[in-house]
Amino acid sequence: MRCLEQRSPEVPRSRACHALGLSRTGTYPRNRRVSPPSPNKGVQPNALSEAEKQAIRDQLHSPDYEDLGPRVVHAKELNAGRLLASLSTYYRVLRAAGETAERRNQRPPQRHAVPRLVAERPLAVATWDITKLPTTQPRRYLNLYLVIDLFSRFPLGWLISRKENAAVARHLFHGVLQRYGIEPGQLIVHQDRGAPMIAHSYREFLDAFGVQRSYSRPRVSNDNAFSEAINKTLKYSPGYPGRFADIGHARQWTGAFMQEYQHRPHEGLAGFTPYDVFHGHVESTASRRQAALDAHYAAHPNRYPNGPPTAKRPQSVVTINADAHQTTAEELLNGPDEQLTTQPPTVEVPSVGLP
Repeated sequence: MRCLEQRSPEVPRSRACHALGLSRTGTYPRNRRVSPPSPNKGVQPNALSEAEKQAIRDQLHSPDYEDLGPRVVHAKELNAGRLLASLSTYYRVLRAAGETAERRNQRPPQRHAVPRLVAERPLAVATWDITKLPTTQPRRYLNLYLVIDLFSRFPLGWLISRKENAAVARHLFHGVLQRYGIEPGQLIVHQDRGAPMIAHSYREFLDAFGVQRSYSRPRVSNDNAFSEAINKTLKYSPGYPGRFADIGHARQWTGAFMQEYQHRPHEGLAGFTPYDVFHGHVESTASRRQAALDAHYAAHPNRYPNGPPTAKRPQSVVTINADAHQTTAEELLNGPDEQLTTQPPTVEVPSVGLP
């Protein structure tokens, strides 16, 4: 600062401050008058006295009001023509006393295990979901139940119903389990936590058939990405009508889609179809592919700088949230199920669609 004051009058203050690395506004003398601290600084003149605060606490703690919230107490007192303070003051007094916590019993935080699934063959893991199909009637929807094989993406079974409950789900899986002759301990069924999936009757039904259950975590759609993907494929199909005239129209269109889907090359299967992978036709299809590649390479070797091409095959292991080389069988299932009390009604359901 002394250098700044002793500078030549020809040198502007701003240039000198820039050379010294100083802020020009902070180099001017400060002649502000400093007021002595006030003993009542920070105290609101209209603040409640301790006696008034205690009166509010006593009122809220009284036998008549101890089970009521501040809003109800304040409203009751105001309706009776009495008023101690505003509602915000009630809460301010309670907050200062540390009494604004939830008084009712709360459900403790839930911890859901991460589903870790590994499929090395067809009919090892199945995943399913329910998606809504809009109709031409406003606010009327149909429910498409769809079960696919995780390893091959092959649709194992489907049905369309006006209802969404566990009875329909049991009907669907009864047809699937019988159609493919599922043995106890052979299949793991993965699903989200919708009401039909967590109902007692549905869980007991799968347990009776020796089918193990796996569940997605709440609000984690990636845990059931394979079912979400086929539902999107269905609804984004070029022929998707957008809205269905009735349930018969929906069943007819969905049946044609499922028939075409299982024979459509799948990007996740290296271009093979779900039908080929599910029914074990991979090697025969791969042989035809390799023959075509060899013929093309023989005719145009200069187009292959990396040498002869090899026909790709689908993945030998398909997983959900798991490293196929580190996951053990014990890690495939979720932890203990929550205690549930939902019991769905019994309804009539349509026949199951099977490939």
